[in-house]
Amino acid sequence: MAAWARTAVVVVAALMFPALVESVVRHYKFRVVLKNATKLCATKPIVTVNGKFPGPTLHAREDDTVIVRVVNHVQYNVTIHWHGVRQLRTGWSDGPAYITQCPIQTGQSYIYNFTLTGQRGTLLWHAHITWLRATVHGAIVILPKLGVPYPFPTPDKEEIIVFGEWWKTDIETMINKVMQVSLTPNVSDSHTINGYTGPVPNCSSKGFTLHVESGKTYLLRIINAAVNDELFFKVAGHQLTVVEVDATYTKPFKTDTIFIGPGQTTNALLTADQYTGKYLIAISPFMDTVVAVDNLTAIGTLRYKGTPAFPPITLTSIPPQNATPITNTFMDRLRSLNSDQYPANVPLTIDHSLLFTIGVGVNPCATCVNGSRVVAGINNVTFVMPTTALLQAHYYSISGVFTVDFPGNPLIPFNYTGTPPANLQTMNGTKAYRLKYNSTVQIVLQGTSFIAPESHPIHLHGYNFYVVGKGVGNFDPNNDPKNFNLVDPVERNTISVPTAGWTAIRFNADNPGIWFLHCHLEVHTTWGLKMVFLVDNGNGPNESILPPPSDLPTC
Repeated sequence: MAAWARTAVVVVAALMFPALVESVVRHYKFRVVLKNATKLCATKPIVTVNGKFPGPTLHAREDDTVIVRVVNHVQYNVTIHWHGVRQLRTGWSDGPAYITQCPIQTGQSYIYNFTLTGQRGTLLWHAHITWLRATVHGAIVILPKLGVPYPFPTPDKEEIIVFGEWWKTDIETMINKVMQVSLTPNVSDSHTINGYTGPVPNCSSKGFTLHVESGKTYLLRIINAAVNDELFFKVAGHQLTVVEVDATYTKPFKTDTIFIGPGQTTNALLTADQYTGKYLIAISPFMDTVVAVDNLTAIGTLRYKGTPAFPPITLTSIPPQNATPITNTFMDRLRSLNSDQYPANVPLTIDHSLLFTIGVGVNPCATCVNGSRVVAGINNVTFVMPTTALLQAHYYSISGVFTVDFPGNPLIPFNYTGTPPANLQTMNGTKAYRLKYNSTVQIVLQGTSFIAPESHPIHLHGYNFYVVGKGVGNFDPNNDPKNFNLVDPVERNTISVPTAGWTAIRFNADNPGIWFLHCHLEVHTTWGLKMVFLVDNGNGPNESILPPPSDLPTC
């Protein structure tokens, strides 16, 4: 092993409480290191956690406190985001660089400390600075409290399946070069399943294999950790029963195809009810417009116990790349469980009704190719990353870092999904939208037709939200709300806004702090498709941001 390839074993320890005590403190140590990408038959070093790709799985139970010490042993600045964790009053542990913390510099460390209050299911963690999350990511498994069963048949076994993207070149070098001259970043060279591409030329790797036994049921914890691609997932010959998305239970439904965007998770039951043999597992990209995408299909196999050494494999068809009807059908079938134990507390009255247009624009750039730079924005604002973390600026009342004048509606309305206006420029700014503690919020996320419309997976930090409606074309504030689902809409932390369409979400602003909202396509985040909410403290210490930890990194 090369001298720069350091490795470590993840340290997992729980405090010694009696077995009947449900909440414990779980300690982890994450060492950010360089590691050869052996699963991919590549010798280039990649940034990993504890030498693993994907990284170590974080296991906990609902209401546990999790403490993770992250030590940076690479040349890049690093942060870790615990994607989907509510971070109630603990925004210092949320992780997006320059939003809630300054990055962890080379040779430095930081302790993330948060409680999984009222959450159970599957989430993910990933780096939240530049494009490092391409290889710095892993699963979060939150089991129910002791003695609390799943609201679906108990599986015989659970399996974690993580999707990713792989670049042959160094991804940090690539993105830095293209951003300097405003070229479109390279699409990935392949997709991965648990770090494997599947059989490829000049590589002995046989890809990911899911081993099953006839008659048993498996809970698949499916995570899309890809950088830029929404994906389809299929297992030849087998139906999947969806029971949870983004760590919230859903009404179960059967499907042969799962649609999952970057940052999203889906739990599905698979029963091994077919003949003994091998069955193809496939993930393939979704893109229903002219935007370039990694169009390669990553494959693995499901193999029954007792299968002969060299059996034929049962194949499956993959959806067309532009299979919008399949994505719509899947998303429309998602419903909150809405039971007595797991109710859907949808805000019915709204204090802030916001319309956010999202899309790509073009700004002048004297040093760029063709004299222009591709940008992205929300309500025509391209977000400018600060050099001081916004949460620190807010907490310590540091002036000049950001303003609180982010527009709640487009300043100049236009036909958002029709002919684009002649001026495709955006304004630059580090702007926040201010929310009073415990106010209710509705955001209509409106896709636009600037340059090339496409589906945008939008992620909100610090909150779950209810997806009350979606449609194509321009949102109609007079008629579309009549069809909103206010009874059992799906609850998520990341939602795909349809191409040249809209999605309406609602949430209750009961978590004080600075919270990031951005497209989870890293290319669009890099171009500026992001903004922040500033949620004020409420009454008293239990409704206020906790003080910052003593080891908070400095910029």
